Amino acid sequence: MVSAPRGNEEAETVVFPREGPGFSYGLHWALAAKGVLVKENAFRNLESSELQRKGAKIVDSLAGLPVYVRGSIVGGASEISKSQFGKLLKQVSNHISSISDVFVHDGAIGSSPKCDAKVRVISDSPSAVLSLSNVLWKTPTRAVSHDSCPLMVYVATSISPGVGDTVGLGAQGNKGFIAADIERSSLILCGKAFSDTNGIKEALASLSGPIISSRGGLPLSGRLLVSGDSVVLLFSPYQTIQSCTESFVSADAGVILSSEGVAPYFQSEKSGGTNLFKLPAAVILASSDSSGSIPSASKLSPGQAAYHFLAGYQNGKFLPAYSNGSSSIDLLELAKALLSKVKS
Repeated sequence: MVSAPRGNEEAETVVFPREGPGFSYGLHWALAAKGVLVKENAFRNLESSELQRKGAKIVDSLAGLPVYVRGSIVGGASEISKSQFGKLLKQVSNHISSISDVFVHDGAIGSSPKCDAKVRVISDSPSAVLSLSNVLWKTPTRAVSHDSCPLMVYVATSISPGVGDTVGLGAQGNKGFIAADIERSSLILCGKAFSDTNGIKEALASLSGPIISSRGGLPLSGRLLVSGDSVVLLFSPYQTIQSCTESFVSADAGVILSSEGVAPYFQSEKSGGTNLFKLPAAVILASSDSSGSIPSASKLSPGQAAYHFLAGYQNGKFLPAYSNGSSSIDLLELAKALLSKVKS
């Protein structure tokens, strides 16, 4: 045994962890856990002006892109298998991992801290983050990191247009498509799909339903009408009430009813910064009926209201829970929950 001589040179001082713009160990580890390995920088929750300095641009809106939803109870969307979604998620994650600058945005669906659904957007494009930040409600810093089941949104704007064909979805064209898996609480936007706001909102509504319900909220396809100090909850297809949509808090159908009050799913210019309203003073169900079998106006008991809500009768057809899109919640159970809420 011999003693080793002590080195004369001084050791280099290392500061750990290293934090700075575009670099955060906590964020990098969190993204890695979701399959995205940051190549160089990951920018989180940049303001609109900062995103624009990074190259973000406001793009023309699109509509009607293909939407694939897995795990919905009530249909209305194309199907995607578990295997197909898994393959697609891997390809999208690998693609984002190959981009030098990754952009992350944290937000929420609904604005009640107890009943909202936290959302994390991971994107290869600042333009996509700018677009989605105008849809999601703001949430406190680190709220998503501490949430037990946040929704993950992967945005791959520059991925190959043939990625859909590669995983077995068929050719999708150059505009892109939307894919959601309710079981994984994940949403994928490929190509220009981030500019299809309506398609994204419908997919996010389906994904967030189970989370909101588990936290005591009722995810409802309704609209809010605020007149003076009164709040009214309205259920109706857009075609029936399109002449008075300017009076609504949000043009979109989608609210969360809870013991704290009622909140729109998504923020809009009409919300005026108000993100939580008091409990409704009235609930209105509007139906179209050219046969005249339904009275022009009726005061309903809670049980009758729950029945008509579940039927969603519209001129000989039925629109369960007044929802056009896919649903991840049993609508009969939702009607029962609404009955209980109306009674109380």
